[in-house]
Amino acid sequence: MTTTTPSSSGDIDPAILNEAAGWLVLLHSSEASARDLQDLERWRARSAAHEAAWQRAENMLGAFRQVPPKLGRDTLARLGSPGRRQLLRLGLLAIAAPSAGWLGWHHLPWREWSADLRTATGEQKRFDLADGTRLVLNTASAVDIVFSPTERRLTLLAGEILITTAKDASPTGPRFILRTGQGSLSPLGTRFAVRQFEESTRLAVFEGAVEIRPAASGQAAILRAGEQTDFTTIAIQPPAPAEDALWERGMLLARDMPLGTLVAELARYHRGLLRCGPEVAGLTVSGAFPVTDVPTSLTLLEKTLPVRVGRATGYWLTVRAR
Repeated sequence: MTTTTPSSSGDIDPAILNEAAGWLVLLHSSEASARDLQDLERWRARSAAHEAAWQRAENMLGAFRQVPPKLGRDTLARLGSPGRRQLLRLGLLAIAAPSAGWLGWHHLPWREWSADLRTATGEQKRFDLADGTRLVLNTASAVDIVFSPTERRLTLLAGEILITTAKDASPTGPRFILRTGQGSLSPLGTRFAVRQFEESTRLAVFEGAVEIRPAASGQAAILRAGEQTDFTTIAIQPPAPAEDALWERGMLLARDMPLGTLVAELARYHRGLLRCGPEVAGLTVSGAFPVTDVPTSLTLLEKTLPVRVGRATGYWLTVRAR
């Protein structure tokens, strides 16, 4: 389908935006039929304004994917609530003017949008800090940084990071601390990965050692090279063998992994909705999958498992039984 876009995104008729919101609701409900998808394509092809409205809807969904997991789920869940089309239409209007959109949403705790360092969904970045520390941010991640004469403090607001501290770090120099939603980590001359979940933090140590201090507990533990653990604000799980941070090299390794888990991991890198049907979620998968090329990973699944990928649009994907 060949389309053009209006010269100004603010020129879109609110009535068209309301229709786009209705399509967004239908597709998110998982009740869209093949006929509905054909009707959507015809609706998009009506005019440049229709296509621009739909692109704005997809962009809004991409924005929801970058907020904290629970908040993003709750927001998307409201697509099924009364008055949802009006709510979505207002959201689409907000995207027309970025400054107004920011003002309209700033009261929500989306701190990562203004973080010192951040990545978008599907993006990975490397940063070298002033003290020689190297950071690699995975998809949809955000970090705040505060360096002072007494402390080098990083705060992981969302997502996942790989940290390699400076080799010449001195025990008498400013203390290095990484804070997460569940506590603080104190490494020295080490390489480790940290992932922020909704209610816990996962730490994997590859070199050196890291001290863990949960936020609401006097408990502390030292995790050494080759170990990983999850911890909450009050407890630290027993260590297990560390899993390599292959995402740094753009790969996800599955070893007898449930398909539902694999799809959920790939969804972290997809700007849109990527879901797994319950009828195939229990299938086990083994192999290496590129996280930087989600379509290729899905094609691999289609070739090796009795599944197919339903593609409502480039943003709405569902892995189903073949």
